Amino acid sequence: MPSAPDPLSQAKAALRQDAAARRDAAHGLDGAGAADGLIRHGLDVLRAFRPRVVSGFWSIRSEIDVRPLMLALAGVTGAALAMPVVVGRGQRLIFRRWQPGVPLVEGPFGTAHPAESEPDLVPDLLLVPLLAFDRQRHRLGYGAGFYDRTLAGLRAAGPVTAVGVAYGAQEVAQVPVGDHDERLDLVLTERGII
Repeated sequence: MPSAPDPLSQAKAALRQDAAARRDAAHGLDGAGAADGLIRHGLDVLRAFRPRVVSGFWSIRSEIDVRPLMLALAGVTGAALAMPVVVGRGQRLIFRRWQPGVPLVEGPFGTAHPAESEPDLVPDLLLVPLLAFDRQRHRLGYGAGFYDRTLAGLRAAGPVTAVGVAYGAQEVAQVPVGDHDERLDLVLTERGII
């Protein structure tokens, strides 16, 4: 007989459904303009970290588009750009160099990432996707734990800054968190920084 889901998993599952609907609505209202808001509110703050490698993500579903911010950061800091690659369930993400115009390959869960021919990089500034966030900078992801495992590993190896990126409408009063959930250093929305 299968065991019943624990209360934390149930709370996260319920919030994921609501958060996805909030994100869809925000994206429908001003998806294109939101990318400009990320640059306006985030560029000066993020460049102060003097990143060497900035990791972003190729937006899926109604995720906010971070590519314009990535390009702006590279332009003012000279940082290399990278995108995450899902290696396998239960593993950490790896990051490969990304350059505009270079074809991407299809990944799991509807993602796209640079091909194996691109070199692996280790980011020191990560732009992290999410479904929901709170004022304590906790994030709710899709539930596979890829970013939690990855951030834990990167943080154990040295300094890294994790910036959740979302629409302001994705903010909730409290994200349910467990022992393995990694807290963000900042949250950037089209409305500002938290």
